[in-house]
Amino acid sequence: MPFDPLRQLNSLRQVLVQDKASIGFLLAAGCGLSVRNNDKPLVPDIEGLTKAVAEELAKDKCKDSFLTVTSHFKEDGKIDPNVEDILSHIRSLKLVAGKSTVRGLTAEDLIKLEDKICAIIADVVDADLPSSGTPHHHLAKWIRSAPRTVSVELFTTNYDLLLEQALEDCEVPYFDGFIGARRAFFDLPSIEQDYLPTRDQMPTRWARLWKLHGSINWRLVRDSKDRAWVIRSALKNEGDRLLIHPSHLKYEQSRRMPYLAMIDRLRAFVARKQAFLIICGYSFGDDHINEAISQGLRSNPNATAFALQYGKLDDYPEATKIAEDNPNLCVLSQDGAILGMKRDSWISAEAEALDTDAGGIGIQWKTVAGDDAKKQAAVTLGDFETLGHLFAEMTSRGDAERGSDD
Repeated sequence: MPFDPLRQLNSLRQVLVQDKASIGFLLAAGCGLSVRNNDKPLVPDIEGLTKAVAEELAKDKCKDSFLTVTSHFKEDGKIDPNVEDILSHIRSLKLVAGKSTVRGLTAEDLIKLEDKICAIIADVVDADLPSSGTPHHHLAKWIRSAPRTVSVELFTTNYDLLLEQALEDCEVPYFDGFIGARRAFFDLPSIEQDYLPTRDQMPTRWARLWKLHGSINWRLVRDSKDRAWVIRSALKNEGDRLLIHPSHLKYEQSRRMPYLAMIDRLRAFVARKQAFLIICGYSFGDDHINEAISQGLRSNPNATAFALQYGKLDDYPEATKIAEDNPNLCVLSQDGAILGMKRDSWISAEAEALDTDAGGIGIQWKTVAGDDAKKQAAVTLGDFETLGHLFAEMTSRGDAERGSDD
């Protein structure tokens, strides 16, 4: 039997109004695409980022090294690698290059190429939100709008600083794993506070921001004794290297620690009693994140995840596979859903009898192909802009209710 989208929207609303539940968000590349500037995405998707990197390297002194790397993919039968594939390949070669040459490239060639690609990525995604009415701001205002007994946790695969900007614009305090101002250092003990008494933990009104793939302001630095560690800083000192890691190879400890700590936070979150994880803009293309979600849901039947997908169910085979094995992963896409491991479409109704305004934000009614007398529901919450409107509505409603109580 087809699913009722209004029931699912109401379930999501009920989650978002709970002040004692653990509520987290996994926000990925699709969220950046939802913000547009001059009718273009503020931050490109992986395809656009790959194109930008290739164009810049075509006029750089690393051009020959880049062409050699891309030739490896042709030799290995992999067509159209993206920038994450390319970075992963470069880092794999670095592990075995030593002081010699591997597949036509020296270790120095590989280091320079990796650094250049990371610098281009940082330049492309280093954008500012164009207004205070973006979905990022709506989310930040929703976090700020009500007192909570458990901190809201934000997990993101994005390297950009859009979430940081929105949180700071809306004066939402947050902790991202680093301590300090000038060249903030990564502080693992502050991250692993779960074992401490509640009174010794950070305030629950502070959001938690966990950047799973690194950030354009994370830097790998070394001292005079060649000891390395990770900092967060806008200051660019000679010798600093950007820490962007879409690949998850076994790096040296200093590079590995932030990634392991961040992914552990995701695992720990899903393991909590009454945890709700809301996923948006994520295509389920990262095996490590998929594993953390699926294992957590399997071992904790009290946790629930809502995957809000932009396209159709068939566009997300990995999400479908996980949801069909885990009853507590709900996948909501435009043309249907997977709920309780069952897959089906959204309901349809006679057009004349339908109140198209009844669904509210996130539900649209579209004419059924071949039958103009019927309309079928479509869920659009996978568009981060639409989800942002839902946050804005809930914030306004909550403010009005608290005002009437006063």
